Amino acid sequence: MSSQVRWRQSLRARYLLIIFCALALWIIVFPVLAILMQLSQSFTGNTEPNPYASNERMEKHWHDTAASLGQASPEQIAQQLTQLKSEYPKASMFWVDGSGHTRNMLPVQAQLPKLWTAVDSISFMKKSYDRDPYTIVSFIGKQPEKGFMVMQLPRKLMGNTFSKSYNYNWLLLVQVAIYILFVMLSWQFFKRIRNRLVRLEEAMTFTDDNGIPHTLQVVREDEIGQVEHAFNRMIDDLRTSRQREQEEEHLRKKLIANLSHDIRTPLTTIRAHAHSLKEEPLSAQGVSSITLMDTKINDLGHLVDNLLSYTLLAAKRYTLQLQPVDIVRLIRESAANWYPVLEQEKFDIEIDLPDHAIMWCIDPQWMKRIMDNLIQNVVRHAANGRYIGIQVLSSAARARIVITDKGPGMQRSTDTKGSGIGMSIVTVMLQDMGLVSTVRTGEYGTVIEISPDF
Repeated sequence: MSSQVRWRQSLRARYLLIIFCALALWIIVFPVLAILMQLSQSFTGNTEPNPYASNERMEKHWHDTAASLGQASPEQIAQQLTQLKSEYPKASMFWVDGSGHTRNMLPVQAQLPKLWTAVDSISFMKKSYDRDPYTIVSFIGKQPEKGFMVMQLPRKLMGNTFSKSYNYNWLLLVQVAIYILFVMLSWQFFKRIRNRLVRLEEAMTFTDDNGIPHTLQVVREDEIGQVEHAFNRMIDDLRTSRQREQEEEHLRKKLIANLSHDIRTPLTTIRAHAHSLKEEPLSAQGVSSITLMDTKINDLGHLVDNLLSYTLLAAKRYTLQLQPVDIVRLIRESAANWYPVLEQEKFDIEIDLPDHAIMWCIDPQWMKRIMDNLIQNVVRHAANGRYIGIQVLSSAARARIVITDKGPGMQRSTDTKGSGIGMSIVTVMLQDMGLVSTVRTGEYGTVIEISPDF
């Protein structure tokens, strides 16, 4: 896709278009408003100019006329006031002579005093200042002793053909319409962005049976569309990687199973010949070699069994049969089976089991396999400590199995290195039976606790 097309379809370009449209609307607001005013004026038939449009012009005309009447007689003032009335027929006018008498009210206003005092003048000016009706007061001939003349008119008559309030209403209405339009466009714009982001989030959340999200259909080639493309590419890479991983896992399991089967046959033959050699008269060095060979054959046999067991566990083909089991009795039997071996290796054995039964819902064969692997691990890797402790501790919270040794710890190297498959089998079996293990290890030994996961 070219950069020009990508720019046109980008979110930034669309948002800039919304901003540009909003600014363009502002630019055409006033011309459109003026045209609407003119059209409304034509429709109403009111085409004559408004004499009350400009308060500045009215005030100047009124003050100039009052200033020119400095030497005029009362009759001339009355005549001039009548002429002004013809120019501003909707206005109210009167004048007060030098003696304070009200003269020539156009029209007659009963609320006006016939004889003005200083208090009346001050009160009138106070009530008229910046009020409705609009009031213009001028001294005749610019001399207070000659009196003053007054013109009043409703403020609604001032302005153009349309009143100012009407114009302001129109302008406010257009402004509100622009604001609403801009808000609606922006809201719709960001709503679509949010919906697409939510769709992307949902695609990341919901997965198939392999734990891989589903791909998305790219609707637009904008910034979010590029993210969706990248997301789809990631999903494709994950599927390819998962498929390759499954194939490698299948090959590995098949290889381990074949190796276990292929090694077991010659191992049985070697064990048989080693047993036959034990019956023959041998020197002390020969007996030692045969004993070492028999130990290594047993270790290799355990390793093959562990490999096969781990392969079956990983493939979910190792049968699990959960049932209520007295773990005190099971631990006692496992310890009894290993007792001769531990005595032969000169271990200090400490077994602490309660007198009452403790029931766990487990697979007894799996649990025996776990105990065999853990005890064997102590014999192989912690033999220099010459100690093993096997306990079943029962408390109000929960019971737990504790196996303790005084070896160099799991992080330290030993003379007999193992593959670690035995502990991996223990971890998988405990997890499948709903049990958890806690390991504390250091240079003074290792403590492994097994308890239900709740």
